[in-house]
Amino acid sequence: MPRIQPRETAREILKIIPLVMRTVAAELRAAGEMPAPAHFGLLTMLGNQPRTLTELALLQGVSLPTMSNSISTMVQRGWVKRSSPARDRRVVLIEVTPLGRTTLERVGKAAEAHLAEMLAGLDPPSRRRLQAGLGVLRQVFAEAPTGTPLQAARAARSRTTP
Repeated sequence: MPRIQPRETAREILKIIPLVMRTVAAELRAAGEMPAPAHFGLLTMLGNQPRTLTELALLQGVSLPTMSNSISTMVQRGWVKRSSPARDRRVVLIEVTPLGRTTLERVGKAAEAHLAEMLAGLDPPSRRRLQAGLGVLRQVFAEAPTGTPLQAARAARSRTTP
C-alpha cells in the first residue's frame, strides 16, 4: 500500500473543515440560533479566557478593524463586554457576558445535535475510526507549542515521526 504523504492529509483536512463548518452554519442559521457563525468561534475562545482585540484578530487571522466590527456587534447583542483591568487602563479586554455564555451553550448543543444526527448513519467501525482520527488531530493541534504555525507544525511532526 502506498504511503500517504503529509500534504495529502493536509489537503483533505483543508477540504473537510469548511464542509463541516458550512453544514453546521447552515443548520444554525436555519434554526435561528446565531446570525454569524464566526461569532460562535469568538465566543468559544472568549469563554476560555478574556482576550484583547489584538489577540483575537491574530488568532482569527483578520485585521483589527474587522475584529473590532465583530466585537461591536457582539457587544450590541449583549454577548461580550469590554473592560479594562485596574492595573493598566490602557488595555481593553473582551470577555463573555452571562448572556454570551448562555448563547454559547445553546448554540453548542444545537451544533452538536446536528452533527450527531449526521453521524448517526455511520456504522460502529467507521465511527471508531473517525473518533480515533479526531483524537490524532486534537493531539497534534492541542499540544502545538506557541510560536509561528510553521514552528508548531515542525514540532508536531517531530513528535509523531519515529
